[in-house]
Amino acid sequence: MCGICGLAWKEGPAPVSRAQFAQAVAALRHRGPDEEGTYWGDRVLLGFRRLAIIDLAHGSQPMSNEDGSVWVVFNGEIYNYRALRRRLEAAGHRFRTQSDTEVLVHLYEEEGTDCLRRLRGMFAFALWDAARQQLFLARDRLGQKPLVYYEDGHRIVFASELKALARLPIVPRELNPTAIDHFLTYQYIPHPHTIYRRIRKLPPAHYAVWRDGQLRLARYWQPPVDVERTDITPAEAAERLQATLREATELRMISDVPLGAFLSGGIDSTIVVGLMQELSDRPVQTFCIGFDQPEFDERRYAAEAARHLGTEHHELVVRPEALEMVDRLAWHYDEPFGDSSAIPTFLLSQWTRQHVTVALTGDAGDELFAGYPRYRAVRLGGWFDRLPTPLRATIANPLWRYLPASVRQKSRRRRLKKLMAALRLPPEERYLQWIVIFDQTRRAELYTVDFVSKLADAPEQFLLSLYRSLPPRDFVTRTTLVDLFSYLPCDLLTKVDIASMAHGLECRSPFLDHHVVELAVQLPLRLKMQGLEGKRLLKEAFARFFPPRLRRRPKMGFGVPLDSWFRGPLAELLRDVLLDRTARERGYFEPAVLERLVEEHIAGTWDHSYRLWCLLMLEMWHRVHYDAPQPVAA
Repeated sequence: MCGICGLAWKEGPAPVSRAQFAQAVAALRHRGPDEEGTYWGDRVLLGFRRLAIIDLAHGSQPMSNEDGSVWVVFNGEIYNYRALRRRLEAAGHRFRTQSDTEVLVHLYEEEGTDCLRRLRGMFAFALWDAARQQLFLARDRLGQKPLVYYEDGHRIVFASELKALARLPIVPRELNPTAIDHFLTYQYIPHPHTIYRRIRKLPPAHYAVWRDGQLRLARYWQPPVDVERTDITPAEAAERLQATLREATELRMISDVPLGAFLSGGIDSTIVVGLMQELSDRPVQTFCIGFDQPEFDERRYAAEAARHLGTEHHELVVRPEALEMVDRLAWHYDEPFGDSSAIPTFLLSQWTRQHVTVALTGDAGDELFAGYPRYRAVRLGGWFDRLPTPLRATIANPLWRYLPASVRQKSRRRRLKKLMAALRLPPEERYLQWIVIFDQTRRAELYTVDFVSKLADAPEQFLLSLYRSLPPRDFVTRTTLVDLFSYLPCDLLTKVDIASMAHGLECRSPFLDHHVVELAVQLPLRLKMQGLEGKRLLKEAFARFFPPRLRRRPKMGFGVPLDSWFRGPLAELLRDVLLDRTARERGYFEPAVLERLVEEHIAGTWDHSYRLWCLLMLEMWHRVHYDAPQPVAA
């Protein structure tokens, strides 16, 4: 796990100085605290910061083939590198190291861009082919590892994080207003957009080839979403899942440094830890953090799972300094990022890194096996749609108006009001209404006329286009697939990558193995959901890992008490940051509307906590990153 950056250009001298490039590489030091390397070639610069995981003594990068005609910088892990190495050695390739990185170089020599089909892992890499004067960029299938780039027809610049590109004066930092609109809708900026107009994210499962000023993008993998295994029995599905997930876990336990796992006591992390424990000859080290507020504290469940599985468990009660966390998150997340669970993820990564360098996680279990509570609402909506139209109107129209939404009411009633209000919409629009932070009405009210004039495509089209691209399977399954292609890479995996790499911790998830994903997306919904209960197959296939109480526990979000924070320790921060002159003069928002959101929440008449967190992180991003001086050309 590392940080990479670099550039290639058509002709003439390098467009940046050695000192400027060194600053870009140094900006990624947190991703790779162990070592730094650069390659200054003809028409290419490659930079690298290393977190040593495999072949600690000889895995330095940039790395080349025997004659130096192919060079690579690589962030991630190739879990099947040993099998690939044996194949390549049989074909006559000679290896100098035991690292997985060197496999990439020789596999590319054999198969060109088709090498991606053989890789089983998480990765973002840049490979320079000197003979062709060609730069080859690639990102893993599910989007675990990030890669951003800028190109202008004369050169291409890439990096693991935007902060490295921002150190180079040749990269313009022109703000993208449409990206802000997307952010306030989803709490993240979806690929291929970034907060900067001319910088892009390489989407998951894509590669790019840059040659002579021309850039070509292509998709190299798509899960078999059009195939549904209606003939498979529950026993057959359980057997295949057990074998596939076990193998994926075993591959992710390959490491030359200490390894452990996050354990919340939830279904996904408990299964991963259970498989690790079966594959290990010693107790697995597991990690959990907790908060003083019981509704946000999973320690009791994690401890029960740890006792049942026999792990060496570590837990920590954290009382985060909220004000300090806002600054730190704004720096590490290079663009506005509004998922507040980044706070506990950041703290858990910091705590875990004190003991191990690699941690396995349960990421993607919810998307693959219908685990989120919102999928229950999706299924309920489908049942509602079967009712005769007059009866639907009778139920939805009157009831939703009278369900209280004040924060003085229980959160379950607030969610019920939102559900009932959206029942009148088509299923795709209904789901959007449930998950967005600021809906169309609220955004229209918040934005100034001038800001609206700068916006392009409506952010809702991002998710609606994903729905339109899917085959006609049941709507719950289609919704899980939409989340697999959007929420998972753009929010959850971004959150984990940035939070873990901030502390030099590598996170791996067996559920993200593409063999597991390909199996899961083909399974019919009846094996995943029973009534309104999700993860049916997971619970049955791995029942041995769960003591009775854990099988029945409700799902808890990995969150923090934003609601109370914004009426307590962060109340003045909200006013100081969102309502001051600097924020107002950006011209994005109507001051009176912004002030009303803040005061309604602090007074306790409405819960705007997630909206306010997004607004706070947007303004803090401006102050930490955008307002910083632009680098000066040499």
